[in-house]
Amino acid sequence: MLTDKEKFISILSNSVIKQSDAIVLLEGDGVYRVKNACNLYNKGYSDYFVFSGNADNPGYGSYPLNKLKDEFNKHIDFNIKEIIHEDTSLHTKEQAYEIIQLALKNQWNKLILVASNFHQYRAFLTFVQELYDNNLEKSIKIYNAPCILPWFKSLNWGTRHKLLEQEFKKIEQYQLKQDVCSYKNGLKYLQWVEQQV
Repeated sequence: MLTDKEKFISILSNSVIKQSDAIVLLEGDGVYRVKNACNLYNKGYSDYFVFSGNADNPGYGSYPLNKLKDEFNKHIDFNIKEIIHEDTSLHTKEQAYEIIQLALKNQWNKLILVASNFHQYRAFLTFVQELYDNNLEKSIKIYNAPCILPWFKSLNWGTRHKLLEQEFKKIEQYQLKQDVCSYKNGLKYLQWVEQQV
């Protein structure tokens, strides 16, 4: 019998994305998430493109928006100034708070969340916890669109397969602080999202 964790990982990794109000690209993993997010925009999944984060720590893979201009120009047809920049957050929990506030302000109820393959589980659970904290878990739909990137490539901030191990340790720690929702609640949320028309 599968655990809730195993079910959550399998289902989230293979979830379907739908037309949404905004594509949300989370800062991190250097330049490597940009192409995937731009491809979603270019395919017409949303008219709004949000970049979330303002940390400047290249050794950790955090490149702020102004350092990604050339990468965006390779993959997208609009000017970088047209990107909505959520420039307050410095880590995932803050990103979840700021993006949900932005969604409420703009009356968005469907978001596509773009993170790297190793970060997708913690990022998604953090965003879902933010929804639960604000009684929005049956109001805002978040679709998972991870970037499928090489697992064993050596980067300045590590290899993604090692970072994945760290992510699951962080999930356990942050679940104790209720910053990240349980796998069980994550599954309930995914079921609700899938059942919506």
